[in-house]
Amino acid sequence: MKFTAAQIAGILNGTVDGDEGIEVSKLAKIEEGSKGSLTFLANPKYTHYIYSTQASITIVNNDFVASQDLSTTLIRVENAYKAFSQLLEYYNQVKMNKTGIENPVFISETAKYGENIYLGAFSYIGENVKIGDNVKIYPNVYIGDNVKVGDNSVIFTGAKLYSETVVGKSCVINSGVVIGADGFGFTPNEKGEYNKVPQTGNVILEDNVDVGPGTTIDRATLGSTLIKKGVKLDNQIQIAHNVIIGENTVIAAQTGIAGSTKIGKNCIIGGQVGIAGHITIGDNVKIQAQSGIGRNVKDNETLQGSPAFGYGDFNKSYVYFKNLPKIMERFNIVEKKLDNE
Repeated sequence: MKFTAAQIAGILNGTVDGDEGIEVSKLAKIEEGSKGSLTFLANPKYTHYIYSTQASITIVNNDFVASQDLSTTLIRVENAYKAFSQLLEYYNQVKMNKTGIENPVFISETAKYGENIYLGAFSYIGENVKIGDNVKIYPNVYIGDNVKVGDNSVIFTGAKLYSETVVGKSCVINSGVVIGADGFGFTPNEKGEYNKVPQTGNVILEDNVDVGPGTTIDRATLGSTLIKKGVKLDNQIQIAHNVIIGENTVIAAQTGIAGSTKIGKNCIIGGQVGIAGHITIGDNVKIQAQSGIGRNVKDNETLQGSPAFGYGDFNKSYVYFKNLPKIMERFNIVEKKLDNE
């Protein structure tokens, strides 16, 4: 797909300084630009690259003044960084603008779907599934019985949505995601063996939820595992049965959340955090990476450590901890002096 400088300037409300007809078909860093590529200059530290870049087009701020000859056509805009971000979003929309139903696919006779959908090859759509308008389902996706998918949502290759799952509007579910598998429910019997507890609930994702590749969200034992609107989940996160995550909370990779825990809204949770089951975490909580949370957490707390405690207290304690050998050496000297008196 090719675009001319004039077309790009039209999208960005910019002006062309150079060849309006020059074409580009790819994006590049300014230091790696080559013929046929588009780049941008926003950080002054990279200004020297604009004189050597081979990129055909470079987006710059309106106030940019060249001190040497340029071989690249300029598109001048108010804010080069924002303009380039806008162009990336536009590029993704064009690239992902697929429609139609490929073959082979399986669609149950009882399934219903809206207008302008894309359904990739080798996908499976179960009984009584309801899919909204403008939904994109990429190849090799499994959608079980009674699943609902809201308008404008995207489900990437290889994702699995088990039966009864509900996905809201404008959600993004990435490759390898599993939503609605059984929660980890077992009970010991008199022989010391474990009997499975039936998991009869479901998973609900509200609107504008993003789920990163390889993340798993278990169905509830009863009721629903609930991911509220605006939640952003990174890669390889485990969310157990009956967990509730509040609006606009973001969680980084490899975090694990045990069953029936409730997390508030607007929380920020770092990578590799472990959160115990049946606890409540308040709103606006920040948890640093690799922390272990085993207790209820009040609103607005910032925690670090395992078991985690106050971030400020953790940093103060760490100063003593890393100096502990020196402190003990001094302590032993003082102790010996006292013994000799």
